[in-house]
Amino acid sequence: MSRIPTHTVEGAPNASRPLLQKIAQSSPTGRPLNLHAQMAHSPAVLAAYTSLRAVTAEHGTLDSKVSWALNLATAAAVGNDYMMGIASRFAGMNGWTETQIVALRTGTTTGDARIDALTLVVREAAANSGNVTDATWKAAQQASWSDEHLTEAFAFLGLTMFTGYFLNYAQTDTDI
Repeated sequence: MSRIPTHTVEGAPNASRPLLQKIAQSSPTGRPLNLHAQMAHSPAVLAAYTSLRAVTAEHGTLDSKVSWALNLATAAAVGNDYMMGIASRFAGMNGWTETQIVALRTGTTTGDARIDALTLVVREAAANSGNVTDATWKAAQQASWSDEHLTEAFAFLGLTMFTGYFLNYAQTDTDI
């Protein structure tokens, strides 16, 4: 049972309405998902979420297949079924097979050692308050991930943790 009721675009606080409307326009359902409709109670929370999404989209250098692998690996570490469902869906839409999606969720090999090295970095960081062992970090570097990529991976880690923690906090009902 959700702790925070959902808003419609029309019933949301004035400061949240434009953000919620923009989300609804890009939503596959034509309306905000429950997580967005709950975030709308606080314009600050909704603006923080949409800002993180916008900056990763605008300034990110990792392709969408990689970013959804990072989101899914982080969602699995956060342990929120709603977030894992969203990330799994988008991972599939961006080229990951069902077997690879399961691997990203469980931390097993995807068959791509380079991706596995980078997702292990975010998985460790999510599980250990941002801490990553030197061995994991070096393995990602040896897999040809640059300092820029490793730094950018943190943005996807942050976006997914922010979202997943909110979903856990609000006990959001799944609507996907």
